[in-house]
Amino acid sequence: MTEVATSDQLLVVIDPVARRGDGEAVRIAKDVLSAGATTKVCLPDGPEEFDRALARRGSRRPVVIGDDRALLRAVSLLHRRRELAGCALSLVPVGVGGGALTLSRALGVPMGAVAAARAVLDGSERRLDLLVDDSDGVVLGALRIPPLGGGGAGGTGLAGGTGVAGDSGGVGGGGFSDSEEDGSRHHSHHHHWLRTCQSLVRTLTARPARQPASASPGPARLRVEVDGETLVDLDQPVEGVSITPGGAGGGARVEVRPVSVGAEAAPLSAVGRTITVSGADFRYRADAVVGGPVRTRTWTVREGAWGLTLPG
Repeated sequence: MTEVATSDQLLVVIDPVARRGDGEAVRIAKDVLSAGATTKVCLPDGPEEFDRALARRGSRRPVVIGDDRALLRAVSLLHRRRELAGCALSLVPVGVGGGALTLSRALGVPMGAVAAARAVLDGSERRLDLLVDDSDGVVLGALRIPPLGGGGAGGTGLAGGTGVAGDSGGVGGGGFSDSEEDGSRHHSHHHHWLRTCQSLVRTLTARPARQPASASPGPARLRVEVDGETLVDLDQPVEGVSITPGGAGGGARVEVRPVSVGAEAAPLSAVGRTITVSGADFRYRADAVVGGPVRTRTWTVREGAWGLTLPG
């Protein structure tokens, strides 16, 4: 691990989700950092401003205050700009929800605002492995096929339906003023009926069809190749595949769980630097993001590709 000088100037980028979710933790972290180093604080309102702040960091050492998604965004940006090798990132984890800091915790970042800020000031840079796919996406922690917890998409569809209902209410409420409706009861009744029909038509045409609730994903037929050797082929259905950087010799750990028939099937495992998964369309969860569907994807290990400041 490489020592980090406390005299460095810091660029503190505070993710907007963290500001809204736990403003007190953000304030504490900012105060500790400002007391121990020269800081420039950026408060981006969205992803574009977040990226722009990091890209214009100059010689300042970047510190991200936010959750796993904010860390992943920072690493992805620096990877795309080919600046990961010369930049050590620091993180003060602030997140809302049970899984918002799963990756940060697994990487060894302290969970408390004070402890994490102290690690930024007094810690050391640790070089970590990275998985890079053939579309230039990155994976910091675990990758899983099929994605765990992928059933949340149904919630988005229902939220959209609620929005449509609100729109139709707006159409009905804005047709006539009170004075116009006082002119004739028959006239009012006619237009009330018309507005009701218009609302119903809008709702039926705009609201997506409700999908049946899906249970856990069924078995998949995938070919998994590790450094050119087939670990499992299409003729053997599998329940899941996991790929994690940081394996022995700079490789990634690959584990395939075959479908059990009778007695529980033992998982198949291997360590390698290049992993290719192919087969029918599949989705995957890389850290906090679901990707796909794709029919083939190759991940390559970049040993020691990025640096994170951790307690010494």
